[in-house]
Amino acid sequence: MKAIRTFTVRSSLPESLRPLEALATNLRWSWHEPTRELFREVSLDAWRGAGHDPIQLLGRVGQERIAELAADEGFVGRVHALAQDLDDYLSQARWYQSLDGAPRSIGYFSPEFGITSALPQYSGGLGILAGDHLKAASDLGIPIVGVGLFYQAGYFRQAISSEGWQQESYPVLDPDGLPLTVLRGDDGAPVLVTLALPGGRTLHARIWEARVGRVPLLLLDTNVRDNAPELRGVADRLYGGGGEHRLVQELLLGIGGVRALAAYAERTGGEMPEVYHSNEGHAGFLGLERIGALVADGLSFAEALRVVRAGTVFTTHTPVPAGIDRFDASLVRAHFATGELVPGIDADDVLALGAEATEGVFNMAHLGFALAQRANGVSRLHGSVSREMFGALWPGFDADDVPIGSVTNGVHAATWTSPHLKRLAAEVLGASDTTKADWGSEALADDMLWAVRRDMRQQLVTEARTRTRRQHERNQGAAPAWVDRLLDPDVLTIGFARRVPTYKRLTLMLHDRERLRALLTHPERPVQLVIAGKSHPADEQGKQLIQELVRFGQDPAVRERIVFLEDYDISMAKTLYPGCDVWLNNPLRPLEACGTSGMKAALNGSLNLSILDGWWDEYHDEQNGWAIPSANERVDAATRDALEATALYDLIEHQVAPRFYRRDERGLPRDWIASIRHTLETMSPELSAERMLQQYVRDLYAPAAVAERAVSADDYAPARELAAWTARVRDAFGGVRVLHVEIDGVDSPPVVGDSIDVRAYVELGTLQPDDVRVEVVGGRMGDGGELYDTRRFALAHEGASASADRFAATLPVLRAGTFGYAVRVVPAHDLLSSPAELGLVAVAG
Repeated sequence: MKAIRTFTVRSSLPESLRPLEALATNLRWSWHEPTRELFREVSLDAWRGAGHDPIQLLGRVGQERIAELAADEGFVGRVHALAQDLDDYLSQARWYQSLDGAPRSIGYFSPEFGITSALPQYSGGLGILAGDHLKAASDLGIPIVGVGLFYQAGYFRQAISSEGWQQESYPVLDPDGLPLTVLRGDDGAPVLVTLALPGGRTLHARIWEARVGRVPLLLLDTNVRDNAPELRGVADRLYGGGGEHRLVQELLLGIGGVRALAAYAERTGGEMPEVYHSNEGHAGFLGLERIGALVADGLSFAEALRVVRAGTVFTTHTPVPAGIDRFDASLVRAHFATGELVPGIDADDVLALGAEATEGVFNMAHLGFALAQRANGVSRLHGSVSREMFGALWPGFDADDVPIGSVTNGVHAATWTSPHLKRLAAEVLGASDTTKADWGSEALADDMLWAVRRDMRQQLVTEARTRTRRQHERNQGAAPAWVDRLLDPDVLTIGFARRVPTYKRLTLMLHDRERLRALLTHPERPVQLVIAGKSHPADEQGKQLIQELVRFGQDPAVRERIVFLEDYDISMAKTLYPGCDVWLNNPLRPLEACGTSGMKAALNGSLNLSILDGWWDEYHDEQNGWAIPSANERVDAATRDALEATALYDLIEHQVAPRFYRRDERGLPRDWIASIRHTLETMSPELSAERMLQQYVRDLYAPAAVAERAVSADDYAPARELAAWTARVRDAFGGVRVLHVEIDGVDSPPVVGDSIDVRAYVELGTLQPDDVRVEVVGGRMGDGGELYDTRRFALAHEGASASADRFAATLPVLRAGTFGYAVRVVPAHDLLSSPAELGLVAVAG
């Protein structure tokens, strides 16, 4: 008989150990090693059995052990010292408090948050990034409030059958047994947010709060008695279901999330955020709730839209169209048609924000861009890909002008750096932060660094054997003897772990199986592979890729050199990344937006072996790993796979393995160790989430706060003026034409230091010269006549005739070469963040 629900009973703590509750319920323990060590000391077996969850740990240890600890003065002293350390961490000013004019608060919305395996509300990179975002915000003192959904069964637990097939299970979570507290009203009852749904239905959600250091995370839970039975499961599973089920989840995240922030602010005496950050399009509806509130205050929809856009940041995470949520427009209309979901909002206005070229489709990424004045991709290359991918939203503009920037992702070093490496940095280099340690110091001998790297590899080998043994015992009743020989702590170890969509090419390594076998079983330079990853439950093709890999690994000739570890999660990853010498990533370029798993490996001194995609395209420097050459994107898929797989085998055989096994008289791979040092020294600060958050504050959050304050001043007078101006310019811009362009100074070839005179005659129709910016766009010429490496120069208004306004400028000649130029007219207003913001441009013919 299976349980239909679980609940947790905790041991009763005496007064002397009461601070353990505070240490267990604030998720800072997930990255604070001294606190984790304290919980291990409570009971190592119980800590492991609880999945490294202190709440579950305190429910497993008996009162006898609690009494022993209460009588241990040394333990009690450490409990109180760590509790004081937590209080100091929460109260002391940090980096953000030194800034002027930064946002007072930021609402950060994401469909998933990966903070710890003890709170399984994540599926992959998007959620782990969101969790690291909150952790780094806490460390830097950034006043962020996270907003997400509480999924009753999380994502899914993965088991691999004897035949290699992925099997999913969905254990129901007990929120009372998780590090969560429910938001309650004055009467002690849970505070509920509500959404009006079609058919007179009402969706209710209570609000759970997790404390991520100093950052609150609000999670909306629909499993409440107030809901009809069919609505209690709205937030049942992460990325579960489709159609209306998925749409209602996203309405709850966006609209319900803003309402949850309002309820939280009221209960805690706080204030609503100045800036809102939508992490992917899933949360895009948040802007509509904010528009509705402003309409209720007397603004028109167009005026409210200007306010909301000014204070909103949108991050797109996918270069793959299939990764974008798209809904039937009629379904979206049905939810907004009555005006009850968000009063004051017309369904036609909503549909226009998410419209795409395919009629009848509502695109959540388009909604995200429409409601945010600032948008970014998650690596430099991904920003470029996004400008191409979404360029049609800004017709007439070159890709370089599309207003999508980039902030390359980072990872939270304190979470993802092995305790072995942290200890080495502290004891030898005197550094409590591995990203600031002097890894090139002579105080750190090569043999010390190599010994720690072997310790991390040994830890991975031990865990891989344990997990594989457990899998065989479940599937077959007993584990075969060879499991005790699985992997070798002295063999070159390559790791590969990620979600399993086809573009990430899990099985590229199997392209030439005989060659892979030869690499794995080489008599002098063997290689071993540790692989993990989950396929979406509905992705049969992804499951087949897993099965193909697992079956290859069952071959007796290679089974001790390759292993697929089931149920990839944060807990596994924290051993897997540090334990690998090389991290492999071989997606189809440019379909990897960032790929942060390789960053986490690099923070531990692992070298990367990757296609030049995502972050690796930006940071590969020939000393921190190897770039797998990419085939031309225009070749067919089979040819591309063959070329890139061959390049992968060649790199491992002729460069990676020889370098790893080339040893000096002391058995040390000096060249390899030099690359470890270089990786730690140069990449640790760059790949950190702290760098990422500081860039978000500087480039996006602070400008958004300034813009929001500007449009909201004087009871929103600037927003009203901007909305009226925008409507006037949109109506009139069709009459703008560049009639004639004159350029003097190029009859004979100019030299650097000369100048040229440009005059443009522009018909403005009913617009005024101050409504526009006339620009010369100059740059080098491509083969097809297109401009690249461009610069823009504004022309000043010099007067008007009966038929045209004259704009002119004298421009310096700064560079030698062959150049072309164009003249364009774009709208100009102080409250626009980009010339392309309105998607209007007139270009000289």
